[in-house]
Amino acid sequence: MTRDAALFEFLCRMGDNTLVLGHRVSEWCGHAPVLEEDIALANTALDLIGQTQMWLGLAGEVEGQGRSADDLAMLRDVWDFRNVLLAEQPNGDFGQTMMRQYLFDQAHLLLLKALMFSSDDRVAGIAAKAVKEVTYHVERSGDTVIGLGDGTSESHRRMQAALDLLWPYVGEMFTDDAVSEVLAEAGIAPQPSSLRDAFDDAVREVMAEATLVIPDSRFAHSGGKTGVRHTEHLGHLLTQMQWLQRAYPGATW
Repeated sequence: MTRDAALFEFLCRMGDNTLVLGHRVSEWCGHAPVLEEDIALANTALDLIGQTQMWLGLAGEVEGQGRSADDLAMLRDVWDFRNVLLAEQPNGDFGQTMMRQYLFDQAHLLLLKALMFSSDDRVAGIAAKAVKEVTYHVERSGDTVIGLGDGTSESHRRMQAALDLLWPYVGEMFTDDAVSEVLAEAGIAPQPSSLRDAFDDAVREVMAEATLVIPDSRFAHSGGKTGVRHTEHLGHLLTQMQWLQRAYPGATW
């Protein structure tokens, strides 16, 4: 695999993660439990979509085939997406949404901090911009997980159920492959596995405060970031997200 091919795949992974999760979070707009959460979730979604524009925009440049960030977001099919499976999981209840958000945010922040020292100045520049937003995302989602986990018996039950459900999707974020090997050798991005210990330490601290028990399993669903396998949920999500551009090709505001 060439360096540019690996970089394109990596940039699609970064952009697809934020795009798919950003769309998922946006589904709460107008439906959140309280107004403050409605606004906060909408802002989080906007942050993630803004990061998508940067990652997929650079992916289009690296690919060199004239595709824009919008083209990559709206005109690819399910099997071309490279987001981790965690990002496409349904919102469920508010607790499940916030657990999914925290687990992703914590891994996302560690990766962005490492990317700030990338040998590719373009990647480092995007990471430096995104890390400011994601630092807040981690603080907010972590505090919410703690508040609900260590809250009422009902909120605790729901948060434990959310953790049990989503934990098997965590491991995929830290799996190495041919793409990560090429980029690590070039100093562009770290091997995902190198971030796992720091992630586990941070998560253990938050879950302890939340009085939640981390499942004793390293089983990990996989296939999302390689495009080999996605859940049925991604197809339904893309149907909603892409329908306007598919129905009216080339439509602009």
